[in-house]
Amino acid sequence: MAALGAYVWRQPYLLLGLTILFWSGNSIIGRAVRDDIPPLTLAALRWIGATAILLPFAVGPGRRDWPVLRDHWQIILVLGLSGVAAFNTLLYLGLGRTTASNALLIQASTPPFILLIAWMLEGQRTSVARLVGTALSMAGVMIVVTQGQVETLLHLRLNVGDIFVLIASVLWAVYTVLLPRRPDLHPLSFLCATFVVGVAVVTPLAAWELSHGARIVWTPMAIGAAFYVALFPSVIAYVFYTRGVSLVGGAVAGQFINAMPLVGALLAVLALGEPLAAYHLVGMATILLGIIWFTRTQ
Repeated sequence: MAALGAYVWRQPYLLLGLTILFWSGNSIIGRAVRDDIPPLTLAALRWIGATAILLPFAVGPGRRDWPVLRDHWQIILVLGLSGVAAFNTLLYLGLGRTTASNALLIQASTPPFILLIAWMLEGQRTSVARLVGTALSMAGVMIVVTQGQVETLLHLRLNVGDIFVLIASVLWAVYTVLLPRRPDLHPLSFLCATFVVGVAVVTPLAAWELSHGARIVWTPMAIGAAFYVALFPSVIAYVFYTRGVSLVGGAVAGQFINAMPLVGALLAVLALGEPLAAYHLVGMATILLGIIWFTRTQ
């Protein structure tokens, strides 16, 4: 088992693929329980639960890393605000106010935002070949989201939920670009510190939401959703994503986000019994071609 874990830890594309699987499930769960758990409360439950799960494993490394955490609190705060607190809160708010098609299409803007912000903050330039790879992946996203019907794009309408998702996508791009700047810490120390930032920011917002009439309906689905969002898209996915970025860089890791609409559609096929259509297969091939093209070029 240890040998298998060590092998997986050295495979960035496997780690990033699992990350996208868990995050795609997060979007489906967030949309499914929007009437049972208010969005700010779901965000708070996610990070309180994730911190509770991670804390026992992070106490030892955190004690050893405390001087580094204290000296680099600014970057920890920025990463915690952008990639934990604000991103997920805005995503849940958006999922309650927009269609799945709009949300998936807008999240496809994240890889180009990563390239743009990396250029603005780090002076990183990208090649024409990599731009072609990005364009191919986004074209595959368009095929999946529009179900292969170009005229669907003409009927998309933006609303406040779309704006929330767009801002969340920009913030995730910022988080991805800044992630390599994190101090030299044990991964669990780093993630626990950023999760604590998320808890500190989101919990008062959830308390405000509940004090203004929002209520949780504790159905079995809601309980399962709270457990899922705390463990899989939070603790496990953030560990995997951080490791993936450290191995292949933020630009390559960001390309995998374009697979989320496809993975979400396939999860809907498996979990909800929705049919698998030809456009799914065409979109899958185009997205994968774009990701492979991007990762194989400089």
